[in-house]
This record gives sequence, structure tokens and C-alpha cells, in this order.
Amino acid sequence: MANLVAIVGRPNVGKSTLFNRLTGTRHAIVSDEAGTTRDRQYGKVTWCRKEFSIVDTGGWVVGSDDIFESEIRKQVNIATEESDLILFLVDVMGGITDLDMAVAQILRRSTVPVIVCANKTDNNEDRYGAAEFYALGLGDPFCISAATGSGTGDLLDKICEMLPVKNDDDTDENIPRFAIVGRPNAGKSSLVNAFIGEDRHIVTDVAGTTRDSIYTRYDKFGFDFYLVDTAGIRKKNKVTEDLEFYSVMRSIRAIENSDVCILLIDATRGIEAQDMNIFQLIQRNGKSLVVVVNKWDLVEEKSSQSISHFEEAIRDRMAPFTDFPIIFGSALTKQRIYKVLETAKAVYLNRKRHVSTGRLNEEMLPLIEAYPPPSIKGKYIKIKYCSQIRDTQVPTFVFYANLPQYVKDPYKRFLENKIRERWDFSGCPINIFIRQK
Repeated sequence: MANLVAIVGRPNVGKSTLFNRLTGTRHAIVSDEAGTTRDRQYGKVTWCRKEFSIVDTGGWVVGSDDIFESEIRKQVNIATEESDLILFLVDVMGGITDLDMAVAQILRRSTVPVIVCANKTDNNEDRYGAAEFYALGLGDPFCISAATGSGTGDLLDKICEMLPVKNDDDTDENIPRFAIVGRPNAGKSSLVNAFIGEDRHIVTDVAGTTRDSIYTRYDKFGFDFYLVDTAGIRKKNKVTEDLEFYSVMRSIRAIENSDVCILLIDATRGIEAQDMNIFQLIQRNGKSLVVVVNKWDLVEEKSSQSISHFEEAIRDRMAPFTDFPIIFGSALTKQRIYKVLETAKAVYLNRKRHVSTGRLNEEMLPLIEAYPPPSIKGKYIKIKYCSQIRDTQVPTFVFYANLPQYVKDPYKRFLENKIRERWDFSGCPINIFIRQK
């Protein structure tokens, strides 16, 4: 499983600012008003070739001190249960408060390693104020400034050093993992039950029935892989229960640890914004994709015209990545469910496909010669050679050119499309790199 780092602390100490700084995004809203973050933010951080997930634990409502305290306590308890490392953010300008002491009391009892981050240390004089945080009893305070970025590089070094090396518990590394993901009530557990032929997973009409990521070994009809049933991922501001919060966290970690994601779309509701959020999560993690339109038995109009219209709508929403299979089926009537397995296996094998260097150059160089990259500032770009890198998580192709800095994304997409036309990489993302020759 991927490592998970949680940011905790009282309101207005700079958790969202630090989250944005570490992820290199502006996803979390930042304001001087306490209690701005009301939903949880998830992001990925890559540092020194090490990758981990990070969660910004906001979510408490502005009110009395009692409400603050109880909400913070809930957040911290969840963080200590699910994360591998905790960043405890405190404010140098404000010093230690009662809320800080309450959080520290919980963290001292947990077995999860904690880094105390003394935020808003904008200059050397402010560092002297960080000494009082030794009173929290959680080790040396780490002086940073999330707003300016001061000390965050050293903090990331420390995080990478302290993160545990993940050993998978009882699952075999060599066996592919197919994660079944989607909105709540899309039919994920019903699909797993249909595959294994028994009602092993609880199925109800209530959204949020599945709480944990459940691994099931499937070895029938020449297939051998793990099926991972995940909790439904809904909009973060709709996640109210604490239990559901870390169910969603586990689902995200299941996606990160899978090889192929089977995205279930409810045919009766069509493709919605939350389906797109899950698709972006799959894409961000570089996972292969199979789209299954479930509950097709409930649709009245099943003509080939309506199927192609549905397919077109899905591909339009998910562009520019459109090279993935779409299957229309029903978990309840078991319509086309084995086609889902066959397709997922084919997509997994596509992911492992390797094109020989000779064949790749033979096919691609005449194309590049006929349609070269556009010249920039009167300079002509010549691509001389290309190859596929072996043993990568995602199929990766390197093109060697005289001026790689001038090759832009549209031409990379052109190269990717031409590769897909000649070799079957359906359902898999492709990485294109241009290097100096």
C-alpha cells in the first residue's frame, strides 16, 4: 500500500497552506478566517523518487470551544488510526494553546510517528519562539514557513526518512489486482458477488454499505487475480460520518495499489461529476482503466444507437484519454460480467506489452519524417531515434531529439496516438518523454 501522511492541528495554523505547498497545487482554499477548510483534501507528493499520499484534515465547524475541541479530537483519532505519519502543525506566532495540548495528548498515546511542525517561522528571530513546543512532549519542533516554502525541503527529507517501508500483508505481489471503483450504490459489491458466485459482500440500497477495501482471490476459468471491492467515493463535502471518511481513504489507497481500475457507472444516472473525479484520481495514479456501465437491464432503450450515444458521451467527458474499453452489463442479471474480466485481463497484459526498438523505429521514424514537429524561432527539430523503456509501471517511450525543449504537448499527443494506432495499448496510459540526443 502507498504511505499516507496526515496533517493535523487546530484551526488557522496553516494546514491547507502546507498541503498546497507540498502537493504543488492550489486545491485547498486558504483564508485568514478560522474554519475555512470544511472538507478533506487528498493529494500526492513525490520527493526524491519516493511517493506518498497526503490528507489535509479540516472539517470542523466554527462554533464554541467545546465544538472545536470535540471535532479536532475526532479528526486526530481518525488520522492516528489510518495514517503512517502525522504532521502536527502548530503556530509560532500564537504559541501553545489548550487545543494544541489536547491534540498532543492524543498523539502521545498513539504508535504513529509524529513530526511537530512549527509553522509561520518566516525569519531567524521567529525560530527562538519554537523552543516552547518542546513542552508538547513530541520531540524536536521542525521550523517551517508554509507560505514562503522555507524549511519545507528539509521537512520532506525528514518525512521520506521516517515513512515505513510497506510490506504487503497477505497478498501475492505477482498476481494482478483489479480494483472495482465508483460512486456509492453503483453496484460494486453486487458485481464482486456475481463474479465469485456467492453473496459474500453485503449489498443494500443504502449508500455507504461497504466500509472497507475487501480483497477476494479469483482463480476460475483460467483467471487468477485479486478483486478489490472498495467503498463508494462520494464528494468530500458529503462525507459526514467519521467511519466513512477513512473508508474513502482506504478506497483511494486501494486505487493506488491496483493494476487495473474497473470504473462502474450507473446507467440510470449517467456520467456525473463524481464519476469524473474518480476518473481523474485513476489517471493521476497512472492506472489502467475499464469502464463498465452497470444496471443496463434497467434501461428501456437498448438500441445500438443509444449505446453509441452513451459511449460517445463518456469519451467526450473523459477526453483527451479516450482509448479505453466500455462494457454495458448488469451485475444483477450477470449480463456480460465475464466479458468485464476478460477485458480487464487484456488491459493488464497491454500494460506489460513491450515493443522492440527496431520495430518501433521502423514504424515511427517515417511518420515523424512525414509530419515533423513544428519549427520554433526558425529552429528545426529533428527526432533521430526512439525506444521503449523496459520494466516500467506505465508503458514509457523515449524520443531522442536535437532540441527536446521545443517539442510541445500537442506533438507528444500526436506521437501517442500513432503508437496506439499501431499497437494495442487500450485502457493503459502512455508516457512520452523527449530527451537530448
